[in-house]
Amino acid sequence: MHNGNKPALLHEFRQQFVDPGDEYSPLPFWFWNDQLHHDEIVRQLRDFYDKGVAGCIIHPRLGLSESIPYLSDIYMDYVETAVREAARLGMKVMLYDEAMYPSGAANGKVVEANPAYASRALAMKQWSGIDSRLEQPIVLEDGETAVSAQAVRHRPDGTIDLATVVKLAVERNTLVFEPPAPGEWSVLLFVETWSFGKIRGVYEEQDDGESLAPRSADLLNPDATAMFIQLTHEAYYRRLHPYFGDTIIAMFTDEPNILGRGARPNLRPWTYGFLAYAAGFGVQEHDLAALWLEAGECTAAIRASYQAAIQERMLQCYYRPLSDWCAAHRIQLTGHPGHSDEIGLLDVFQLPGQDIVWRYIEPGDNKGITGTHSTMGKCSSDAARHRGRRRNMNECFGACYRGPHGWNLPADDIKWYMDWLFVRGVNLLVPHAFYYSLADFRKHERPPDVGPNSIWWSHYKLFSGYMRRMSWLMTDSFNVTSVAVLCEAERLPWEAAVPLYEHQIEFNYLEEQLLHRDCRIEDGTIRIERQCYTTVILDQPHRFRPETRDALERFARGGGTVLVLEQSGTYAAFAHWVRPEERIEQLKCFAARPIRLEGEGSAAMRVSVIRKSDKTCYVLVNEGEARWEGRVTLRQRGYVERWEPWHAETVAQPVERSDATMMSFTASVERRQAIVYVVDESLPPQEGPTEAAPRLLETIPLSGPWIRHLVARTMPDQPDAEASGQAEVAAASVEAEQPAVLQALSDWMTWPHMAHLSGTVLYETVFDWNVDPAVDHSTVHLDLGTVEEMAEAELNGVPLGVRFWQPYAFHDISAALRTGSNTLRVRVTNSLANGYDNALLPSGLLGPVVLQRYENR
Repeated sequence: MHNGNKPALLHEFRQQFVDPGDEYSPLPFWFWNDQLHHDEIVRQLRDFYDKGVAGCIIHPRLGLSESIPYLSDIYMDYVETAVREAARLGMKVMLYDEAMYPSGAANGKVVEANPAYASRALAMKQWSGIDSRLEQPIVLEDGETAVSAQAVRHRPDGTIDLATVVKLAVERNTLVFEPPAPGEWSVLLFVETWSFGKIRGVYEEQDDGESLAPRSADLLNPDATAMFIQLTHEAYYRRLHPYFGDTIIAMFTDEPNILGRGARPNLRPWTYGFLAYAAGFGVQEHDLAALWLEAGECTAAIRASYQAAIQERMLQCYYRPLSDWCAAHRIQLTGHPGHSDEIGLLDVFQLPGQDIVWRYIEPGDNKGITGTHSTMGKCSSDAARHRGRRRNMNECFGACYRGPHGWNLPADDIKWYMDWLFVRGVNLLVPHAFYYSLADFRKHERPPDVGPNSIWWSHYKLFSGYMRRMSWLMTDSFNVTSVAVLCEAERLPWEAAVPLYEHQIEFNYLEEQLLHRDCRIEDGTIRIERQCYTTVILDQPHRFRPETRDALERFARGGGTVLVLEQSGTYAAFAHWVRPEERIEQLKCFAARPIRLEGEGSAAMRVSVIRKSDKTCYVLVNEGEARWEGRVTLRQRGYVERWEPWHAETVAQPVERSDATMMSFTASVERRQAIVYVVDESLPPQEGPTEAAPRLLETIPLSGPWIRHLVARTMPDQPDAEASGQAEVAAASVEAEQPAVLQALSDWMTWPHMAHLSGTVLYETVFDWNVDPAVDHSTVHLDLGTVEEMAEAELNGVPLGVRFWQPYAFHDISAALRTGSNTLRVRVTNSLANGYDNALLPSGLLGPVVLQRYENR
């Protein structure tokens, strides 16, 4: 591509992008999951820093030695060693507030301190088909309290009629009911009880379903939360207070679960005295049955009111005390709630967060833009945008492996997940996880390791550098969009967003509570922090409060646009009902959107337009599985540069057509690529033809023969590996290490003695080249075809680089070519799943390997 003369005015901005500071580093979970040693803690931290990782989250994890009691002086000695070394290196540390997860129990110490602090619930006992007098003995267990006894009549359609609720008294531990009218009745007893939920602990027999799993705490009880803070946060502060606010920057709370894991079935979250609290949200005693049984049209409203009461209680009794404590101790509250769209609970987070786990979203089949989990990226970023928070984070990659094999998470998917997050505004990544130890069962506890025990660790600066550049870009900026999708505190409507994503129309989720609390509505605009909206989309208008309707009418009367995706008489006077097939055309911003992409496959392209340091940056991400080619039109005029953040390359971007309001040029974005176009409006555009794709002159296959060498092996040491697999790998240590000649490239899983082997194979071939590119004015590319999964190439001893995903292509290798004989070497490392999980995943250099000679224009 034409480089041009880069203006000096952009130099500082460009250099910040190429080499961002440590502030923008990823902060991985660091699983402390074995016997710890001070020297090893220091060694691992230094290794992290050497790879561009300038911080971490110390995460006690299953497998921690029982000789290190959680929160004891011994444990704190190790934490202090890590924090002290981090301070010396200039690294940042986040503390994790639990021993495993979910947070709030202090590895069971909260309940040990006071058994009354165990998690509570509401249970319903039902006696159905009652049509005559009933005398029902009841027995309450220790710690249980009868909240309400009721009888309710069933309608013919099977639903219950709440207008018929009869409150019953309990006489001498017996429920007595005499039907006041004919029909089928049910007698209901609502009992406040223990949930018997647990958390995952860090020691032997403390995992899910095991006998010593710690009891979860009552997160709706402010006294239980105060005990949790006393046991955990205060303990950390007593030992480490000199580092708070400098080296220690945050406390991470991890998906708190009100009932706990593995709670008794069919319970509803509850706590002491909650019925009176819920009444403030419109939930009355006679409504309780609707939390379990269908009660007609009122059911949804009752459950929504109950959920609102639970959310607010959780916010006030758990999250807010944690937030206040963190603020008072000069650090931030971070982490994430238990569900992907609980944006309201992020209200008090100084560093809002969410998490990608269990492959709930993944490449292909539009899974990145459909379903509730597809909202989690914007859940944290929009919570931050609308509250003036500088950063937001995502705990990513946890258990995101492909299929049944825990170690089958290729860098191909890692890159897709990173881009998915960045283009949605996330600007701090928390990789899950870097393992202190892989000994014994530890390698199979929520794998894989995506750091020091991955196949790409020696090249990790490519990953950390990319995360730094994209995090820098998305920090101290705001996205340029006029579209808000109205949402609720616990619901982000994903269906409304699908056509916006597919047509590169950026939007933000705006919470109903913020519309009333923090927004300014004037002259047809809704302003909050640095955002300004002129279009609001509602998907289910009946779910929103009457005062919301009034605010949106005032917005529309001033000139704003309200689009309703469901017919609603309530909004008909000022809003537009949009049929799904007309949705995009009805958006006034469609024609005037800041960027327009034209070309086949554009529906797989995602765009974010941001303003940073008086520059406009257009972030383009290819979420599809094929290269995108087309035309880019920017509704702006100025000098343009094309930034490639993976390789930190910046080049001038000529524009073919421009006028006072827009510019246009042809472009391409490879599979798994992100591109940033930076516009400086203070400078004129560099006009001229966009460089067309070069003409392919010829393709030369490198069909071999190839010599292969086994240069590194990963031995599967798990005890449950199949004996046959063990035998084949053992044989590989003898026979497979001998050089061999391959007449054709093939999957090394099919080679003798190579099944189940994880390792590195060196492929070498010699070929003749009789064209001098300098004289011929051509450019030569190398394409390795299919590789499983990491390839490092060198030509005549000149390193060409490393590739982790398709396309495994190396552009312009002309400088390394020689006239005459040339030697190409390719090191291929396959998935660790073959060794650690006894898998048989395709492995090696599969090709076809070709040279492509292009006309040099």
